[in-house]
Amino acid sequence: MHTKNTVRKLTVFFLTSWEVTMNINEKKHPITAVLKESEKVVRKEFSNCDDLKAREMYIGENQKIRCVIFYIEVNVGNDMLNVFGRLITYLQHIPEEALEEALKDNVFGLSDALPLQYMEEAVRGILIGDAVVFVDGFAGALKIPDKGYPKMGVNPSDTEKVVRGSSEGFTESEKANTALIRKRIRNTGLKVKEFQIGIRSFTNVAMVYIEDLAKPQLVEEVHRRLTEYEIDGVMDSGVVEQLAEEKWYSPFPQFQSTRRPDRAAMSVLEGKVVVLVDNSPVALLLPADVNSFMKTTDDYYNRFHMATFARLIRYVAAFFSLTLPGLYLAVTNFHTQILPTPLLLSFWEARMGVPFPAALEVLLMELSFELLREAGVRLPGNMGNTIGIVGGLIIGQAAVEANLVSPIIVILVAFTALCSFAIPNEEFAFSFRILKFVIIALSAWLGFFGFLIGIFGVLVHMASLKSFDIPYLTPYVASQLNGYEDEKDSVIRYPLRLLKNRPIYANPNQRTKLKKKD
Repeated sequence: MHTKNTVRKLTVFFLTSWEVTMNINEKKHPITAVLKESEKVVRKEFSNCDDLKAREMYIGENQKIRCVIFYIEVNVGNDMLNVFGRLITYLQHIPEEALEEALKDNVFGLSDALPLQYMEEAVRGILIGDAVVFVDGFAGALKIPDKGYPKMGVNPSDTEKVVRGSSEGFTESEKANTALIRKRIRNTGLKVKEFQIGIRSFTNVAMVYIEDLAKPQLVEEVHRRLTEYEIDGVMDSGVVEQLAEEKWYSPFPQFQSTRRPDRAAMSVLEGKVVVLVDNSPVALLLPADVNSFMKTTDDYYNRFHMATFARLIRYVAAFFSLTLPGLYLAVTNFHTQILPTPLLLSFWEARMGVPFPAALEVLLMELSFELLREAGVRLPGNMGNTIGIVGGLIIGQAAVEANLVSPIIVILVAFTALCSFAIPNEEFAFSFRILKFVIIALSAWLGFFGFLIGIFGVLVHMASLKSFDIPYLTPYVASQLNGYEDEKDSVIRYPLRLLKNRPIYANPNQRTKLKKKD
């Protein structure tokens, strides 16, 4: 009687202190031994949630002890039901007096059944897609993990095409993405640190790194920035990226994003930290620098001649995507004397009959191409590619025939857009697309002097950026800190047998990554 009264008093105290909406900052509430009270709390928390399912059963030798399993309807798979069936079958043959010890110590050892002590853990387990079992007389619960919410399978990455290498891409499941990295790095030093962000969404976030390669202060700083803000919910890694950036006003991304598991695995081996967010197929790699945005994974799969040539093309393309329209305006409007006479006459003849100034002409065509690009992205399926090609041809040809723009401007703008497509990272390319208009405005206003001011301003801004204490212009600045080793993997990629040291991100004690066997 004394024990029952104590349990009832604890139950009354528990229910009076419970609030309808649980907060992660509140005190945890232990699960009581009275099943009806625990069931009442769960049903109150999931009130008006028709997708919450409850199955009632009786266990023990005499089938007198009541138990209830709670789960979200769409998450129940056959594997979990089989595990739960074996669990119930086992519990039906245990004496009632030994049932509590069996549940507490998990003596049956079935699957991954985990004991829970607090109601917050039980509710969280149901929300993440697991099944939770409450047993009358047992002050706790059992969580039976399942596959979780429905998710996409492993598909090829559409945004980062490569000629050689793996075609696998990240999925929308953080657990699956972690497994894809572990598939490539089968080492116990690979650590996965999980936590949750979002006081309402409780989105799983994982930091993946190799313990002896990543600098401890880097891991701590990444975790601090990721947990610095409280937010209602995180739907994609882009939200985390924006909150964790040091200089949020910069057009240049300070986190590198990728959809490729092999790219993430390479970064981990370099000493970087990879951030995976549940429900997002895009991983964040940090620290980041300019050179890392210009690399691709197949740069390391191909011979150094091909990799170096491809990188040279990318760097030249990045420069022209930023400067070509502005340089054209500066030369044709202010400094025509530097052009050969036949070329100047060709430009003049092409512009005959065009009613707009050259600056307005360039802006109209640039904005038209940006509009076509955005429309092509938003249209479904292959229709987007069609509207981009056909729309560009039709609009360009019609504008030239109507003498609204000159043919040279169409060629110039098309070549600039082609150069921006050669940049491997989409976010990095987008920053060049934005700054291109700044260069155009300065060049149309001040000529070549304005053009140089714009280029100088972009370089000064990039030099002021840091990504987790790593200069943004690495390895073109501060390369002496790593013995000039990082320069071997910059614009010119040295032969693989000469890339013996890891980049500057890695722990100084673990810089060597390649050496010949004794």
